[in-house]
Amino acid sequence: MIRIVLSLGLGVTLAACGTRAPLAAPEGASLPPAPYGAAAQPTTDELLKLDTLAAPERSVELRRRSEDRGDDPFDLPPE
Repeated sequence: MIRIVLSLGLGVTLAACGTRAPLAAPEGASLPPAPYGAAAQPTTDELLKLDTLAAPERSVELRRRSEDRGDDPFDLPPE
């Protein structure tokens, strides 16, 4: 009986971890200062947006058949 209660409590606790709410600065705290030269303070959504280099799009090019590798001049044996 105790195991059931503990496992239910653990399940409810883990389910509560997945709750999502819009992010905002805590009361009394401010957002980081605006970047040098910026005309306006970025919002929380703008601060959370990833740059293209941080999250590049994936290439979904699949190979249909095996291909021979070309000569690699940097593929040298160890010395």
